[in-house]
Amino acid sequence: MNKHETIQPIRGTRGADDPGPRNIELDLQNPDILIPPETDNGSLPNLRFPFAMAHNRLEDGGWAREVTVREFPVAKSMAGVNMRLGPGVVRELHWHKEAEWAYILQGTARLTIVDPEGNLSIDDLKPGDVWLVPAGVPHSIQGLEEGTEFLLVFDDGNFSENETLLITEYMAHTPPSVLAKNFGVASENFADIPKSEKYIFRLPVPAPLDAVRGLLPNSPPPLSYVFHSSEIPAARYTGGSVKTIDAHNFPVTTLSALIIEIEPGGMREMHWHPDADEWQYYIEGEARMTVFDATSKARTFNYRAGDVGFVPRTLGHYIENTGTTPVKVVNVFNSRLCTDVSLNRWMALTPPDLVQGHLNLNETVMKALRQTREAVVR
Repeated sequence: MNKHETIQPIRGTRGADDPGPRNIELDLQNPDILIPPETDNGSLPNLRFPFAMAHNRLEDGGWAREVTVREFPVAKSMAGVNMRLGPGVVRELHWHKEAEWAYILQGTARLTIVDPEGNLSIDDLKPGDVWLVPAGVPHSIQGLEEGTEFLLVFDDGNFSENETLLITEYMAHTPPSVLAKNFGVASENFADIPKSEKYIFRLPVPAPLDAVRGLLPNSPPPLSYVFHSSEIPAARYTGGSVKTIDAHNFPVTTLSALIIEIEPGGMREMHWHPDADEWQYYIEGEARMTVFDATSKARTFNYRAGDVGFVPRTLGHYIENTGTTPVKVVNVFNSRLCTDVSLNRWMALTPPDLVQGHLNLNETVMKALRQTREAVVR
């Protein structure tokens, strides 16, 4: 049997074989697109884009790639960046027109922020930690001994990492006479400043955190821009766990997130988010998701590590582990708080006769709903 025979766009009497040409590897990764479930219906936009298909910008000691509305038109409210910095490598001093939410994937990094009130934040972060830098607030990121890889999410789908405001470019495009007047020194002192951006560049691994902090004013912000979420436990559920990061435990944030782990055979229950879009990044495992919209529209997608998913506000969906290893996914929302409506809970708390009148459910399902209602009451 050749690879083309392992998966064909046939379901029962519907469809026909595809003898090629075809990209069999992509078909195998996306079986629910090649052979949609019978429940799929109508038209929904593409809700999956892999970082592997994003242009990778290679720099001196690191790289960066982005998924914006250019690559993923449905994601108008948020954009994402995947970045790698080697040991000591710096993402240069810069600021954005958008808020920046970040999650450390690998290694360790040092984040330095100076806010408009002159508060200084210097922190070391490890995998699972997050930060939030508001729009317009200058900062830099540096890889520590092992380097770092991290995810950045911005609250505007039109964001581009290639259009940040950089200290090198700001200085290079200011007349030397103005620089001299601004800093109170002669203009010739600026003869050696870079003529263009550095963006990502190499420096030695910085000194230990306490030593660096000891050289600078001790003026931390009243609300930390960093949350060491790696140190807080996840809430355990049957089939997995969820860690919530929002304004309840990270007051400065304007974006919220769920860090979800789903065991093989498990599923993030059917639900929707009433007040926020959901931007997803899959870290581990294989999953599928069906998204439901009005007028009977539904479409199913398959995801794996490195993929980005998106669910518009109020659309019903679930995330199911379809593999043999755990799924780990970061869900980021363009709201300060994580809120959702659970289909199970909604039905369980609605008068049973009303639910039964709508759906003609058998006693097994009604019993399950009673158990859910009793659990909520407790």
